Amino acid sequence: MTKIQTYLFFEVLRAVVIIIGGLAMLALLAQGLSRTDLILENRQSALTYFYIVMLGAPQIIALLTPLALFVASVWSLNRIHKDSEIVVAQAAGMTRWQVASPILRLAVLCVVAHLTVNLWIQPMAQRAMRETVAEARADLAAALIRPGQFTSNGERLTFYAREQSGGELRGVLISDMTDPENPTDILARSAALIEYEGSPTLLLRDAISQQLDANNQLSILEFEQYPFDLTEFMKEDSDLVLKASDKYLHELFFVDRTNYFELKEADALLAEAHSRLTTPLLNIVMSLLAIYAVLGGDFSRKGYSKRIGWATGGAIGVLIVQLVLQSAAANDPPLNALQWLAPLGVIGLLSYIYFARGRHLGKIERPPLELFRNPTGAAS
Repeated sequence: MTKIQTYLFFEVLRAVVIIIGGLAMLALLAQGLSRTDLILENRQSALTYFYIVMLGAPQIIALLTPLALFVASVWSLNRIHKDSEIVVAQAAGMTRWQVASPILRLAVLCVVAHLTVNLWIQPMAQRAMRETVAEARADLAAALIRPGQFTSNGERLTFYAREQSGGELRGVLISDMTDPENPTDILARSAALIEYEGSPTLLLRDAISQQLDANNQLSILEFEQYPFDLTEFMKEDSDLVLKASDKYLHELFFVDRTNYFELKEADALLAEAHSRLTTPLLNIVMSLLAIYAVLGGDFSRKGYSKRIGWATGGAIGVLIVQLVLQSAAANDPPLNALQWLAPLGVIGLLSYIYFARGRHLGKIERPPLELFRNPTGAAS
């Protein structure tokens, strides 16, 4: 690239990084607010909370990259063009392709980065996030042990501890409703949460168990130590369920035919697979829209608000159409072809308008020679 092309490339790149960074921070903040239950309900550490929020960053950045590229390209090109730098470059002999090539090169780099995120980084991060959330919600110690409060795990278990000192609980009450006809109440002087043979277990000391038998007679048992197995009370939603966004490309195209749930969602998974491959093309669409918005007409110091407005509407329209096509293809697989035709068609149309028809745009029309002649026909 020439010096002016390198200058233009880094001007747009700097703007893209700033815009993506700002939008990503806002999106991560919104996502983080939806994950506050990890701290409020499951009592996880702030480190776990921020780790989960950051794992959602790749997907957010991939979604924002095309839009950020459009905004950054329009802003940078408009500023440079109004400062007459583009006019000077064209006067020095640069063609329309040479002026636009730095933006398109950056768009190609964004396509490669976007595709890398879609195919590898996003599924890996989403799986790690899903596993971390599942482990956090399955943490019985965090969910049950709240000194001075009655807590429950569904309708089967109610737990109370008067106080906690280190790893020791004092004044423990457990109401086990696993068998509604024969509920069990357990009182213990102290307890400790341990792991016994790979299962979470509450070791109760100086415990009394009270249970009504089939004859409604109260049965009381005393224990010096009583291991209370918590495995049965693990939350059902702690099981790891992978969604379409968590799967790799080959898992989307080749579903497990023996898995009823995957077979049922086969069309939706196929639509997700095509979306992973086609959405990176939106980076080229957005860059061409930005180029045409600023460079697709005559130079004007008043700006190009009209063309920029039309290009902005077109950019939003393309994004909406792509999302609608993905949603529709989840129920009608033949529509997956339109996920490819829509961006490729827009790329072809804009390329023709700018590079083929646009050869005659932006040129200064020379006045006819007769306007410079005097009435007698002699040149002035």
